[in-house]
Order: sequence, then structure tokens, then C-alpha cells
Amino acid sequence: MVCALSRLEGTRPLNTKPPSAPRIRFLALCVFHHQGKILVNVFDDPVTGQTLSRPLGGGIEFGELGRDAIAREIIEELGQPISDVRLLGTLESLFTYAGKPGHEIVQVYDARFDDASLYQHAWLDGHESNGSPFRARWCDSADFELTCPLVPQGLQALLRDLSLLG
Repeated sequence: MVCALSRLEGTRPLNTKPPSAPRIRFLALCVFHHQGKILVNVFDDPVTGQTLSRPLGGGIEFGELGRDAIAREIIEELGQPISDVRLLGTLESLFTYAGKPGHEIVQVYDARFDDASLYQHAWLDGHESNGSPFRARWCDSADFELTCPLVPQGLQALLRDLSLLG
């Protein structure tokens, strides 16, 4: 009977999961402002080829506070402890990346590296959660013009309003 039921139009075999619906992702990002610049990961959209800039951070896990998520993410990505974590604001972002729609609620934080010498480096080497390497660099507002916009949308305006980015 299971075989007959799975052949009915509009049904699926009983042992398969329904396709996952798009969902809202909750993120914590940290700008690490220093002398009019912020620390960002620069990357390309694999479909459009557009270069984008985004502060470091990642997903907030169930039961985890945003400030704890950012501390965990920076340890995972850079291997560096942070302190003086403070929430700057929250943004909601609707976007398309890699040809797919996305929806994120983003808590934006500022923090301080415990190792002050990191601010003297032009870039910091890190690793994504999948192990792929990246190089984060210090950028100012001139770096975020049309050729390499800062994402999520609204972040640059938030940082300007807080006088953290020129």
C-alpha cells in the first residue's frame, strides 16, 4: 500500500522529508572599529561576481545570547578572545546571494580584541566554519562604495550615525 500511495500525484514517499522552507536566520556581527575603520571579510557572490564586505560573526544558536555568539564566532574564526562587547543596533536584511533569497535579523556589535597588537595588522587571517580560509582587513567608508558594498544593507548608515565610520 505504501508504494501505491507514493505514486499518487502530489504525494511523496512516507520516508522522505518535505523540502525545507526558507527561514529567517539570526546573526551576530562585530565591527571592531578602530581609527575610522572596521574589520571586514571581503568576498564575492558566486553567481553575480559582485564583491561584498561584511563584518565577522555568524549565526546565533538556540539558547545562545547574541553577545555570546559573537565571542564564540571570533574564537572560531580568528582564534582571538574579545571583551567589552556592546550592542550597537539590530538590522533586518532581505537580500539575494548565490542566486537565492535570504532574510536575516542581524545584531550588530562592537568589541575589543584582548590582544591590542591586532589593530596594527593590515589584515587578519581566519577560517570559516567549513574550514575555508579568509583574510579580514581594516576598511573605511571609501572602501564601501559601489564596487565593494558593506552588507547587510543599512549597516553603513548605522555606523555613520554612531560616528564609528566616516
